[in-house]
Amino acid sequence: MVDLTGSSAAAPGHGGTGQGSGNGKKTTKRSRRGRRGRRRRNRSSRNKTPPPFFPPEAEEGNIEYKLKLVDPTPSRFEHLATQLKWRLQEGRGEAVYQIGVEDQGLLVGLTEPDMRASLQTLRRMAERVGADITLLREREVDYDPDRHARKIAEVLVRKVPDDQQFLDLRVAVLGNVDSGKSTLLGVLTQGELDNGRGRARLNLFRHLHEIQTGRTSSISFEILGFNSKGEVVNYSQSRTAEQICESSSKMITFMDLAGHHKYLKTTVFGLTSYRPDFAMLVVGANTGIAGTTREHLGLAMALKVPIFIVVTKVDLCSGGAVERTLRQLGALLKQPGCNKVPTAVATPDDAVTAAQQFTQSTCVTPIFNLSSVSGENLDLLKVFLNILPPLSNSKEQEELMQQLTEFQVDEIYSVPDVGTVVGGTLYSGVCREGERLLVGPTDEGRFLRLKVGSIQRNRSACRVLRAGQAATLALGSFDRSLLRKGMVMVSPKMNPTICCEFDAAIVLLFHAKAFRRGSQVTVHVGNVRQTATAESVHGKEELRTGERAVVRFRFLKHPEYLRLGARLLFREGVTKGIGHVTRLLPPSHAHSPAQSPAQSHDQNASEL
Repeated sequence: MVDLTGSSAAAPGHGGTGQGSGNGKKTTKRSRRGRRGRRRRNRSSRNKTPPPFFPPEAEEGNIEYKLKLVDPTPSRFEHLATQLKWRLQEGRGEAVYQIGVEDQGLLVGLTEPDMRASLQTLRRMAERVGADITLLREREVDYDPDRHARKIAEVLVRKVPDDQQFLDLRVAVLGNVDSGKSTLLGVLTQGELDNGRGRARLNLFRHLHEIQTGRTSSISFEILGFNSKGEVVNYSQSRTAEQICESSSKMITFMDLAGHHKYLKTTVFGLTSYRPDFAMLVVGANTGIAGTTREHLGLAMALKVPIFIVVTKVDLCSGGAVERTLRQLGALLKQPGCNKVPTAVATPDDAVTAAQQFTQSTCVTPIFNLSSVSGENLDLLKVFLNILPPLSNSKEQEELMQQLTEFQVDEIYSVPDVGTVVGGTLYSGVCREGERLLVGPTDEGRFLRLKVGSIQRNRSACRVLRAGQAATLALGSFDRSLLRKGMVMVSPKMNPTICCEFDAAIVLLFHAKAFRRGSQVTVHVGNVRQTATAESVHGKEELRTGERAVVRFRFLKHPEYLRLGARLLFREGVTKGIGHVTRLLPPSHAHSPAQSPAQSHDQNASEL
């Protein structure tokens, strides 16, 4: 309506039609051409058409370009189905097809009949390989005004898994206390909105004091599933976690971490030990950037975990308060230490674009504004999580699975009628029921033999555990007192190296004073968390904020199992520095506080 009014109002400015016998006809043609040009420009601005080129198609990965898929011959169809199977394998069960795009990335587009026929062919291809398709979005390609309207389509193809081989992504939930983390997870996983007084979060708490105070002090896990058609699967449709796993092709495992500064060590342990794929920073619109928000953001960035931001409680605030919080976030993300590009997500199309760019560029940081009470923009977050691709491809996954078994022990339980149970993540290899492994190191630096009984993943039985997956393992009558957090369970074929001292290349992020020889800090390396002393600072007498050096650390209590190159984070109350392990000194070269080097070597050799 606005465009038409503007065009008709502009005509009299050129003299109008029927006024003046000499140039009336000529003026009419000029005004008509002007109206057509304006309509084309206005239509182009409304559609926000994509650029005429995508990056050229990559041979590897799960993204495939197809100009059109209209009436393929039987042999061509078989070739296309095999190609789809390869793309699904590359994406670990997911693939994205861009229809109407040439291999070089040119956006040609298809007419409506050709697009319908191409989508029908893709649906048949998906059925052949046991998958479903979901149309993510259609966009008009009208950068050439002389052509009829053509469209390109973006389609998600997701395989229906067998034997619990669904795609599993771990998302750590960070943010200041009272920002709405647990409430948001309760709404996502339970399928019911909150009542404004925290009802949705009650099922997530593990301890009585958490229910009484409304504050998380431990690490809890919640799951959100998506089926092969991209539909949400949660406790509103399924009564048990096992039913959610059976119905889901993709699983999002949320790790609800503590927001209070008093529980910072628990939050750091969750980030370093469980190795999340992504981090979701929750910020309350009513409080803005407060408390531990900056520290949690710094932790995720230090550990190189991709992070996206959710601004909650927008129903409690005016538009001006929400805008103020967004400006604070934008200024924080653009600081030299962050160098992030904040990207507001306001439409489903924005959510699709953000999910794809998020894993391709480390700078992009999507920001969602939503309410757990009214449900505003909650669907945008679900669209984003549904499309979010894994960080590793199938080749990297295969390489990890071919290595020897290594399971990190993060939690230890005693379950009636089951016995000792350990929870953690399989770092490499494959673990099966009945497999015999070594667990250690003990306080004396030894490794003990044990047998894996049953395996549970996402609270449902599982016979085979693969690299990168988290699970609980039943160990039967194995003495729980011999176990502790930070141990590893490894294959008997492995010769695990333990150390009491190690070198690490570090950078000091913050320290009120100087960091020097004799300083004591809490060191986090994977699932290892122990106090260590700085034995020496190579080449320097002391370190101050922002300086780098190679430091030799010595554990105070007992030896640990570390890997060369492992990322390290150390703190003293608040986060102090980061780095990576460069050298391991076994007990034979470094005196262990628990025993002599000779005793450690003899005991370790005899046990193995």
